[in-house]
Amino acid sequence: MSNITVAVLAPNGYADDLGKKGTTSDITFYNLKKGGATITFIEPTRYPEKLSSLFYAITLADRVVLVVDEINATFGETVLMLQCAGKANGYIIFKNYLTPDQIAPLIKGTVLEHYEVIENDPLGLREKLLDAASRMTAHQKVKEGGGNGAVPIDHHFNVKGVGVVVLGCVTHGVIKKHDSLKVLPTTKTAQIRSIQKHEDDAEIAVAGDRVGLALKGVETEDLDRGYVLTNDPAVKCSATVTGKAQLVKYWPAPLKEDMVIYLGHWMQFVPSRITKVSSGGDWRMPELTFTLEKDLVYPSGARVVLNYLEGGKLRVVGTLTLP
Repeated sequence: MSNITVAVLAPNGYADDLGKKGTTSDITFYNLKKGGATITFIEPTRYPEKLSSLFYAITLADRVVLVVDEINATFGETVLMLQCAGKANGYIIFKNYLTPDQIAPLIKGTVLEHYEVIENDPLGLREKLLDAASRMTAHQKVKEGGGNGAVPIDHHFNVKGVGVVVLGCVTHGVIKKHDSLKVLPTTKTAQIRSIQKHEDDAEIAVAGDRVGLALKGVETEDLDRGYVLTNDPAVKCSATVTGKAQLVKYWPAPLKEDMVIYLGHWMQFVPSRITKVSSGGDWRMPELTFTLEKDLVYPSGARVVLNYLEGGKLRVVGTLTLP
């Protein structure tokens, strides 16, 4: 079985025609399964009110479906978030008589320049994605040798007769039934009692899989969204991080010490304060040091999205690369 996770950036409910509705919070999941191919669709239910809703939907995705029905500030912010998150694989659907020529100047030089323009045909889109997932199945065995894995938690709850269950997507590597995993940023360890992928039991999950994990050794009060289950020693956590930033071209002024910026990485959207700025002559590419309200969990070389919630119509600041 192979899975593709797709961010559906469209009017809420658009994905009702793509899959069966599942978990709903500030992001809504829809599931589609045919044979050995599965698709997970995610809608940012609370966006544009909550920028974190857009970030979460995008950060989880392998591919993007962007429905353009109006050219406005929300469209511009979505383009910037996709660019900062590096989501280069996607499709654009036009509505309300909009055309590719109308957005071409706005997406020039961004990842969206290479998105495929497709018709507004949910059934056709379903078949297109299922076909892509089916073709990926042949590569699944290769992924199974991918080393230690990590699963950022997006939801967690108790199930009667089962115990603690967490939902998440495998970011890289492999996890297996009975593995003992660190629960970062805590000092706790949890053992995987069972793995489910789209309601089917499994012995193993690999990068790209959407999983439900029944855990032993932790309680739901020990967990939170953004915590990471991992057996990968390269994944670390810290309440102070320093990295090289690159600001979006529309950002109007240099970042300054004491500004509160939200760092987006995996399922984390953490408020942090800039404690040091070293511009090195180019204020759009400064080195920044942040002190966070809680530990950030990340691997070496992580790409973090910078967000400024007091920014009005421009809330996406840029990216930060961590050593």
